Parts: sequence; structure tokens; C-alpha cells
Amino acid sequence: MLEKNTTEYESAVLIGVITQLQDEEQSKEYLDELEFLTYTAGGEVLKRFTQKLEHPNPKTFINSGKLETVRQFIEEHEVGSAIFDDELSPAQQKNLERILKCKVVDRTYLILDIFAQRATTSYARTQVELAQYEYLLPRLVGLWTHLERQRGGIGMRGPGETEIETDRRIVRDKISLLKNKIKKIDKQMEVQRGNRGQLVRVALVGYTNVGKSTLMNAISKSEVFAENKLFATLDTTVRKVVIRNLPFLLTDTVGFIRKLPTQLVESFKSTLDEVREADLLLHVVDISHHNFEEHIASVNQILDEIDSADKPSIMVFNKIDAYEPETIDEDDLDTEKTTKHNTLEDWKKTWMNRTEYGSLFISALNKDNFDELRKTVYNAVREIHVTRFPYNSFLYPEYDDDFNEQQ
Repeated sequence: MLEKNTTEYESAVLIGVITQLQDEEQSKEYLDELEFLTYTAGGEVLKRFTQKLEHPNPKTFINSGKLETVRQFIEEHEVGSAIFDDELSPAQQKNLERILKCKVVDRTYLILDIFAQRATTSYARTQVELAQYEYLLPRLVGLWTHLERQRGGIGMRGPGETEIETDRRIVRDKISLLKNKIKKIDKQMEVQRGNRGQLVRVALVGYTNVGKSTLMNAISKSEVFAENKLFATLDTTVRKVVIRNLPFLLTDTVGFIRKLPTQLVESFKSTLDEVREADLLLHVVDISHHNFEEHIASVNQILDEIDSADKPSIMVFNKIDAYEPETIDEDDLDTEKTTKHNTLEDWKKTWMNRTEYGSLFISALNKDNFDELRKTVYNAVREIHVTRFPYNSFLYPEYDDDFNEQQ
């Protein structure tokens, strides 16, 4: 299995490209996120490098001139890692390690490394380990640096290839064992989900670091680990919550992210099953993030991939305490107002007010607008419950603003 990155403040440089499919603004946004990922993994970014290309170089990701600039900086500043913003092919990674003479990490490896650090339960560790081995398998040749002396020599080629093939077989066997182990745990978790009775299931979904765990703690009065880092929690947490006298199950799920490694989507299938089997989604959004609309689109794309895009959902715009719209200088007549200048009141008049249950604007940290949150969630859960059990409608009347909630 790939080793966890436990070194604090390991120096790193970031490398990204600007293409027809990814303009300069998007590239900057992705590198901002990559820097946060690096910080979460225990690294410190010394410099960023970007290059405009029609498409990434198939051999070295960036072209030779820019690569030489990166190499010189790495050598002069004794940089530990070069981190690329897209997944590198095994050939690209091998070539880059040879030229840069430092650890070469791509976005996928970095996310896997963070997951390895954050996994606390046996199940989460098994899921991450499976994803790591699947990432590792096609890269074995590049990782076997101790075989360099055997390559190319007459009579020495066989033993090297034999050792690599042996290692490939070991890794394949390990993948098979891990998949079988996950299948067994999945069956156990499926039984557990079936044993939860007929309670309505509500799942918190959203981009990573939008405050889902903080919201989970505030609603359920439980202690779920929350931190201002990406992927602070990996393990699915399920709590029974009662609003007024209506009980339901609330699930905190792993955060989504752009360019989520396919290995993780597959290995975290059971975690995503909590989303698939939910009756209602609370889509939590960090409205203070300047690019939150793209985050919404990324989450919706993943929900579509796991056949959960059509589920009833409530948009919960969190961190209103940190939201600051950009201002326009009244004397600057050339500045055109954009959505970045919207106040919260402006946002409430947009598409956000036309969703199925409307949209909520809250601060999970300060519990701002929590009465409105409880009312909306209660009425949505009640609607699902009464549809399922019509004879219980008298037990759970619609939430009344004048009713003093009791929990």
C-alpha cells in the first residue's frame, strides 16, 4: 500500500495547464484548491507554474522549456514534491521523476494520500487501501527504482521483468482480497440499513469543506469531527434526530470534489449507497466561497453519476456569516455588476428561490436561521413520512411558526 504522507510542511511546487477546456480563471481556481489539498496533506507550496497548451504534453504534461524552469526552481530551493493538477499517466510520471529528480505527485495521488491520513475505521482504511492499490498497479515499473541497474543489460532483463510481474501478481491478489473484504462489509452495512426500520433517511451532501459535519453536530447535537480542511471526515455517520416529535435518520457523507478519482468512487460505493438510499438530500453549499456555483455543478454531476440527481433535495447555503460580496466603486463606470457583487438578498431573488423546498441561508457555526432550517426539514420529512404512512398524519401536523419547538 502507498505510504501515508506524515511529513509536516513538506515543500512543494504546483503545476497546472491552461487549455481550451480550462481557461486561466478556472486554472487558478483549480490550483487554489490544489494548494488547499497540499496544505491538508501536510505540505507547503513555494511556487505555482502554469503553461498555456492546446492539450497536456503526452510525455511530460508540460513542454520542455517550462519543465526546465520548474527543474531549476526545484533544484535551487530543494523542493520535495512536484504536484500536478491532473492525473498523470504512468509514462508521464516516470519521465517527470527522471527529469525533476524529486517526488512527482498528481491530483489523484494527493487525494488518496489525504484519504489515507483521514481514514479512522477499518472499513474506511480498507476502501482507501483498495483505491491505492488500483492506482499503484499500472505504475509498478516506475516505482521500482532499485531495478534501474538491471534494465538494458544483456542477460539482466529477465530477472527484472520477473520481479515486476511477481509484484503485479501480488498487487492483483491484494486487490482481489480487499474487494472480497469490502463485499462482506457492504452486505453487513446493507443489513444494518435494512434494520433501521421505516424512518425517513436524510443525507447531507455537498462539496468538501462546506460545513456538513458542523451542521450535523448542530442538528443532531452529536460530536462529529469537524475541521477547516478538505475531507475532514471520511466515515459515514448516522444519527437519529427528532424535530418536534418527528424522528428521522440523518447521515453525514464524505465530501465531493472536482476531478474525484475514479478509484475512490468505486471503493467508496457503500458510502455513496447512503446517498442512493436516502429519501431526502440536504445539499450543503459554502456560499462564502467565490466559486460556489461551480461546486454545486460538480456535486450535481456526481449525484447524476450515482443515479441520485432526481431525489427530493433542500439547498442549504451555509457560512452566511463569512459571506462578503464584492463592491463596485461608484466612480468606476466601466465595472459591470456580476453575481460576485450579489448580496444575500440578491441571491434569494434568483433561481435559489425557485427550488422544490426553497433555499435556506444559515450559519451552522453560529446557528443563524436554524428555526427556519428545522421548520423546512421537518415539513419535508413529514411529507415523505405521511406519504408512506397516511394514517400517521394526525401525529405529525405541519410545522407552525407559532409552535414552540421541542426536541
